[in-house]
Amino acid sequence: MAREGIVRGDDGVRRCSWAVGDPLMQDYHDREWARPTDDDTRIFEKLCLEGFQSGLSWQTILRKRENFRRAFRGFDVERVARFGERDVQRLLSDAGIVRHRGKIESTINNARRCLELGEERSLAAHVWSFAPVRARRSLDHATLMQLTTTDEAKALSKDLKKRGWSFVGPTTMYAAMQALGLVNDHLSGCTFRREVEAERAAFSRPSR
Repeated sequence: MAREGIVRGDDGVRRCSWAVGDPLMQDYHDREWARPTDDDTRIFEKLCLEGFQSGLSWQTILRKRENFRRAFRGFDVERVARFGERDVQRLLSDAGIVRHRGKIESTINNARRCLELGEERSLAAHVWSFAPVRARRSLDHATLMQLTTTDEAKALSKDLKKRGWSFVGPTTMYAAMQALGLVNDHLSGCTFRREVEAERAAFSRPSR
């Protein structure tokens, strides 16, 4: 029986429907989305790109991701933290990214706040400290459509805002938590849900 929100591809693989129809989105869904990571650079990049996505689609951002990586020096926190007004102007003239002054300045600001956080513990350890203690065992399409944020995402958002970060609202933070593997929101019936869950079970959460 077909499950709502699940599409079987030409390769016979069942996937979450949002990933079907675009090879780039499909590859992102299959290889990256919801797989846990403790890489500070990747986590910082994801937080920044989710901020850039605000008001746009993830598909738009994903298509521009390599341009973003080039423009923001691979999202190296120390390098981005040193960006000044000349860099802002350079980025505003870069047609390969989203040219939004507020989001560009936010990324630079957040890099500086990230360095401050690093005096306490790594970004990975901090973000993972907000992961839910108990994960859902199953997830259907109707539930996912209603799930725009959680108490844990709200708490992470509140914490980062208190630390001076921007463009880190609760919905944005939940999208980042989904992408970084803090939760597994592959739908029940998606071929990759069990594989991702096994990775999450074997993953050691960073503590510092």
